[in-house]
Amino acid sequence: MRSSKTVHVISAHAEGEVGDVIVGGVTPPPGDTLWEQSRWIARDQTLRNFVLNEPRGGVFRHVNLLVPPKDPRADAAFIIMEPEDTPPMSGSNSICVSTVLLDGGILPMTEPVTELTLEAPGGLVKVRAECRNGKAERIFVQNLPSFAARLDVPLEVEGLGRLTVDTAYGGDSFVVVDAAAMGFSLEAHEAHDIARLGVRITNAAMRFEHPENPDWQHFSFCLFAGPVTRDATGLRAGAAVAIQPGKVDRSPTGTALCARMALLHARGEMGVEDSLTTVSLIGSTFTGRILGETRVGDHPAILPELSGRGWVTGIHQHMLDPDDPWPGGYRLSDTWGARG
Repeated sequence: MRSSKTVHVISAHAEGEVGDVIVGGVTPPPGDTLWEQSRWIARDQTLRNFVLNEPRGGVFRHVNLLVPPKDPRADAAFIIMEPEDTPPMSGSNSICVSTVLLDGGILPMTEPVTELTLEAPGGLVKVRAECRNGKAERIFVQNLPSFAARLDVPLEVEGLGRLTVDTAYGGDSFVVVDAAAMGFSLEAHEAHDIARLGVRITNAAMRFEHPENPDWQHFSFCLFAGPVTRDATGLRAGAAVAIQPGKVDRSPTGTALCARMALLHARGEMGVEDSLTTVSLIGSTFTGRILGETRVGDHPAILPELSGRGWVTGIHQHMLDPDDPWPGGYRLSDTWGARG
């Protein structure tokens, strides 16, 4: 088989959300920092198109590029490529990367607990993995500081009228709506409507402003937040996140969990050491805790931890025949939406 390019991938998912990991065949992009490298990937588009577009990818796929860390405190570094964005951080992708690093033998595993530090484009995250019989069974990630940006903001959405939304940052930027108020009970059969409506809400939102990262000026996602209940184990809520250009996260979305905890903390409904478990449309769960309080610019913020499970699903070599008429792949609006 001839190929002008071969990209080596270990495929994985975290609580249902695909997060493949490139482990070879790609040189690190230029840039003095991991953030600069991620901006180069976002601008250049060549690698993103090759691994995310059909026929090798699809709207359901996220892909992470392993690169040497820039920060000497990190054991490994990764750049996240989502269908439309190249974000600062991702909970499900960090779990996939950690699982691949440990289950794949790229980094040494110590049972019963392995600790490591990963460098994401948005900063360092600490990982604790519960390991048994050569498998990283549960991954705990101390995520980037998370904060509530604005509470109870009016938002005009064409065809829907005026909504009341919250905005928050949990390693990525969110518009948050009350799922019940939008007529959703957060069941699997609602995924199509949640995806399309969520993209409309995200696109209607005004510019997001991160106080310490001026490059991040847009909203990535819309979180449909279910009602919060409390039992002996802590808080629990349904969650469905609409991802550009029009799909629903199969996992409960780690950055959404952190954003939701920041909002609950801002309202006095969740304190330090409280836990929140969010449940996705397929019934998978992430659990989060507030480890402490801090500030991001002028915003009061939390230090969040999220946890979930990841599994390796295969090993792939994505190749490019030099005669392939679509070297960068393609997108059609039947699955990629109107922006495809």
